[in-house]
Amino acid sequence: MKIGFDHDKYLQLQSQKIAERVKELGGKLYLEFGGKLFDDHHASRVLPGFLPDSKVVMLSTIKEQVEIVITISAIDIAQNKLRSDVGITYDEDVFRLYDELTRRGLYVSSVVISQFSHSNMSAVNFQRKLESHGLKVYRHYHIDGYPSNVSHIVSEEGFGKNEYIQTSRNIVVVTAPGPGSGKMATCLSQLYHDSKRGIVSGYAKYETFPVWNLPISHPVNIAYEAATADLDDVNMIDPWHLQAYGQSVVNYNRDVEVFPVLSAIFTKMLGSCPYKSPTDMGVNMVGYCISDEDVCCQASRQEVVRRYLATRVMARKGQCSNAIVDKLDLIMSKLNLTENDRPVVVEARRHAEKKGCHTAALQLPNGQIVLGKTTSLLGCASAVILNALKVLAGLPDVKLIAPSALEPIQRLKTVTFGDYAPELHVDEALIALSVSGSVNPMAELALEQIDKLRGCQVHMTVIPPHADEKVFRKLGIEATSDPVYSGKRVYFN
Repeated sequence: MKIGFDHDKYLQLQSQKIAERVKELGGKLYLEFGGKLFDDHHASRVLPGFLPDSKVVMLSTIKEQVEIVITISAIDIAQNKLRSDVGITYDEDVFRLYDELTRRGLYVSSVVISQFSHSNMSAVNFQRKLESHGLKVYRHYHIDGYPSNVSHIVSEEGFGKNEYIQTSRNIVVVTAPGPGSGKMATCLSQLYHDSKRGIVSGYAKYETFPVWNLPISHPVNIAYEAATADLDDVNMIDPWHLQAYGQSVVNYNRDVEVFPVLSAIFTKMLGSCPYKSPTDMGVNMVGYCISDEDVCCQASRQEVVRRYLATRVMARKGQCSNAIVDKLDLIMSKLNLTENDRPVVVEARRHAEKKGCHTAALQLPNGQIVLGKTTSLLGCASAVILNALKVLAGLPDVKLIAPSALEPIQRLKTVTFGDYAPELHVDEALIALSVSGSVNPMAELALEQIDKLRGCQVHMTVIPPHADEKVFRKLGIEATSDPVYSGKRVYFN
């Protein structure tokens, strides 16, 4: 993979900027983390060289000063909101975040349940579950008129009714499973309570996208629009920054629209607003760390196509509206892109037309494209993975797993477990391959190549079953598909 981003420079500049912000504010800093704290695969795709856990690695360099607060909305708990990139609900992700962060030596001090209501039994039970694991939980409540009714928000009936989060370190990172969890409100509530206690504290945002010092039409920023199309985010020139400094910088509509209200809240709580623009609030050194712009531009274009294809499948499944697909279509046109700009799409469809069945194409790190088709034994996803492992191992085009070894697995699936699809999923094929490795040296050699699949691109002419999607995520494969179901079935597991 070609590298376009200087990871080490990013760690240095970002940690330095945070230290400067703490010094400027003169006390405690509540640092809202935009995007994902780790597993930031979008950033690693559009900025090759940015690691999915770069933010956590950066925090680890200053971990003695940092404590982490995880925020989750009670509404998202009740609605079982799903984090689609890892396939788990927001409440499950709170535990995953806690485990992963503490495993890395970072201090997670508490969990905040925002929009809490005693009538929301899902949230009440989630609090009990957290506390049964020894986690400290705070409750923040719905505030009428938030965020526009400043006088009510900054009062004892507003932020004042929230429980005060006890913190012990000077940098408090506020993160969440996803957007809309209440991170900013949590930070502002703490500023209110600190001011009542005579504690000097401030607020900033740890941003990644949009990249404020890249042009608004830059592919990296357009890729961010594609990633947040379902949130109605739109990149725009920050008018407040332009007015204050005469400099055109990029932000997104939600921060720009809410800034006058935030400025009024800061002024009412602290006597003045420390920032002249929403861009001022951000701590974002990404734009200074792009080492090869052409690499990042090409990666961002590919990300836009991938997002478009994924959204078409979501619409086919009823998980989003066709309006979101139309929005992605417009974003594609900004970069003059079509589906055929993703090479595996062209090859998969060409192979399907030739073979008359569902097929898959996988692009290896060296650019070579491997094909696979659905058979009576294997789904096209399983076939293309096995074929790719053979190519990576330098093996001839032979069967690595004897049909006689696959047929008993199929009988178990269909007869015992009642699975309608006898074709083996990717995980089942790989398990069969690992078993074959004990008696077949070629199977063992093929299995040894599995880590080389990370970062590979796949396209399928059929929507894959959930089991295959999970394995692709675990293998680090970027997969897309056409919005086509296999046969007339409407339920796939």
